[in-house]
Amino acid sequence: MNNSLKTPVENFLNWEKKKSNETFLVQPIDGKYVNFSWGRVGSEARKMCNYINSLKLPDKSKISILSKNCAHWIIADLAIMMSGNISVPIYANINGETAKYILEHSESELIFIGKLEESDWNDIKKNIPKKIKKIDFGYYGLECNFQKWDEILVDQKAELKLPSIEIEDIITIIYTSGTTGIPKGVVLNYKAAGTATKNLDLLFPLSEEDRFISYLPLSHIAERALVEHGGILSGGKIFFVESLDTFPKNLKYCHPTIFFGVPRIYTKFMSKIQSIIPQNIIKLILSTPVIGSLFSSLVRKLLGLNKSRICITGAASISVTTLNWFNELGLKLYEAYGMSENSACSHANFPGNIKFGTVGKVMPDTEVKITEKGEIIMKNDCVMNGYYKEKKLTQDTIKDGFLYTGDKGLIDEDGFLKITGRIKDIFKTSKGKYVAPNPIEMKLSKSNIIEQVCVVGENLSQPIALVILSEGKKIANEVSTNFNSLMNSINDTLENHERIKKIIIMKDNWSIENNILTPTLKIKRDSIEKKYKEFYDYWYSSEEKVIFQ
Repeated sequence: MNNSLKTPVENFLNWEKKKSNETFLVQPIDGKYVNFSWGRVGSEARKMCNYINSLKLPDKSKISILSKNCAHWIIADLAIMMSGNISVPIYANINGETAKYILEHSESELIFIGKLEESDWNDIKKNIPKKIKKIDFGYYGLECNFQKWDEILVDQKAELKLPSIEIEDIITIIYTSGTTGIPKGVVLNYKAAGTATKNLDLLFPLSEEDRFISYLPLSHIAERALVEHGGILSGGKIFFVESLDTFPKNLKYCHPTIFFGVPRIYTKFMSKIQSIIPQNIIKLILSTPVIGSLFSSLVRKLLGLNKSRICITGAASISVTTLNWFNELGLKLYEAYGMSENSACSHANFPGNIKFGTVGKVMPDTEVKITEKGEIIMKNDCVMNGYYKEKKLTQDTIKDGFLYTGDKGLIDEDGFLKITGRIKDIFKTSKGKYVAPNPIEMKLSKSNIIEQVCVVGENLSQPIALVILSEGKKIANEVSTNFNSLMNSINDTLENHERIKKIIIMKDNWSIENNILTPTLKIKRDSIEKKYKEFYDYWYSSEEKVIFQ
């Protein structure tokens, strides 16, 4: 590597040398917190690397990691890098057929398997090709007869001669979670990873006192870049979550100084507080300086964010209402913008440069343009090599070095970028008019009654909105009254062809498990269409404006 960029392994070895006996990773197992020192992580990573080398795999082999976030995920990733091979992270809640597709498409030679739900594992295990070598992390209750992590380490030495890594070498292939279609393998090199981490540190200067909590999938680029690579760069501590049920307790134990959350996490935090204290009472309390300050401090402590100096959000749109709500509690949320294809490195709000309702200013050494179609295109050293085995798709996505993001946007007079929708999400009504759903969804999401919303309307005269209510907002009369008023106020701000005709209150939950949400909690529009499209005409013809499914 050149002098200006460091690989995650180089950054790790630097801190291991300085603080070998200090804690790096904190893993809850059966309710107890297990500390992994920098020295232990380094020793186990080198031993596992030596085992990988003993397998005599082809040069630069692909090695998959299939597990929820845990200490061993990061140690395995370090071992893969140390061996000069290429990691292929796989979402832990993926279905068996998709797991098989990724393993075969990536030509993975080896797979690390660890922390999984039993129901997911039952589907996945019968789809793993037999020829792939398998290693079980061994600490997380997986029922299998694969070689165990600790059993392998017993026979391996901790000494290791690291291979030479070039800046253009591939570090990982990340298969996109995908709101549509088959997952695509995003090929990223060490230059992309190093530049993304360097930019993170420039915008949000990191410290070895920082604490990160890893709960969003490490298979996603944002968690990988911010938490894993950022944690390694900073020399801080990375904490993990044992389960969804223990998340609040684990979060409070960690007291993260750097916290990354997708918008739905923040709206859930907000709904939780509002379910305890009505919003009108919160507003009254905050209007009183001394009491308001004490209340804000109490809420931040209740959420486990009282030590957080940087809270970042991204991966989907967040409403200005939510941003303002947290800001009044003394938590400024910095919205950022990126994707797997550019290592999550494009735009960000950051201290001293923040404007709610935008995804911030362009990151260092990044060029951005808006095409005639309104599409955001950008160029920097974080852009992928391309899609694995997809030459035509790569050529359609990267032109003259510019990544065509598929997002629509505009840049204001102060240089802040505002996302106005996805080009592919635009639909045509039966009147032949095009509608961009995202801006309408953002207007609807300002209501604290709504937790999730998807605006649809292909071949309908007017759009309709499918919504999931926030927790505790299930009283039909109250909801109908509020939604009628909300619909009228929003429609007054829209063009005639964009105006919402109906709001449908969905009885189903939208979740990862029922394939409506991606692993990063974005709505899959194609799944919405498949599940509900047959009902659109029926709902549309109803006399009621607000319909309970």
